[in-house]
Amino acid sequence: MIDIQLGLIGDNIAQSKSPLMHRLIGLQNGVTIAYDRLIPKDLGQDFDAVFADCAKGGFRGLNITYPYKEVVIRKVTVEDPHVRGIGAVNTVVFGPDGPAGFNTDYTGFVAAYRASMGQVAPGVTCMIGTGGVGRAVAFGLVALGGGRLHLVDRDIAKAQGLAADLATWAPEVEVSVSADAISAAKGAQGLINCTPVGMVGYGGTPLPRAAMTGAAWAFDAVYTPSDTQFLQDATAEGLKIISGYELFFHQGVHASKIFAGLPVDEPALRAALLREE
Repeated sequence: MIDIQLGLIGDNIAQSKSPLMHRLIGLQNGVTIAYDRLIPKDLGQDFDAVFADCAKGGFRGLNITYPYKEVVIRKVTVEDPHVRGIGAVNTVVFGPDGPAGFNTDYTGFVAAYRASMGQVAPGVTCMIGTGGVGRAVAFGLVALGGGRLHLVDRDIAKAQGLAADLATWAPEVEVSVSADAISAAKGAQGLINCTPVGMVGYGGTPLPRAAMTGAAWAFDAVYTPSDTQFLQDATAEGLKIISGYELFFHQGVHASKIFAGLPVDEPALRAALLREE
């Protein structure tokens, strides 16, 4: 018997570990959690149809991933002003008043950064990719005390939109926009990949190793695989690494608490995930 039905809507999610994570959290609490991967094209539907089916089909909640985080915000009620500012949602709960939206990428990134870097401020940061996860990470950088941010995207209008939103939210933060990652990375202490480049099915790296020289730390939002070319190159250049796995872990723990309010034994969960991989 299923106690809680959850799901993940996204493209290219066959390797996602989210189903395993949430089933393990259920086991910690004596609760049976079913967690389905929902890929619109494989279901022969568009995102709107898949979301509507979940809303009326007994789902407690959903995680939303690439490329739908900015699409789904139009379908949910968002109470948190941070999430409204971010303009992207990765966690949805279906309640009596309709679907409510949250962003645990934002809180998950802040937690992952603090776990690795402590109270050290991000410094000047170059972030490549300004889509859903990029927006969450950018607002996270502001919360962490980042005062200068270089945004890089081939879609300049998208990067400019994020820059404008950051200016409204935190006018004291200096933000620049570019389509050239190599130029934007010059002089940066932090280097961030928030594109799908490097994940399974999207090989490569968004920034050549030579452009990483002189930086202090690097974060890759990709976690499948966890050891991307971007992070391998950053390691070779002596940068401190924050793996996308850490964002995956913390956002998942935060989402679980939103879905069902279940307590999580985080060390036991980490160990169980490693055993099951």
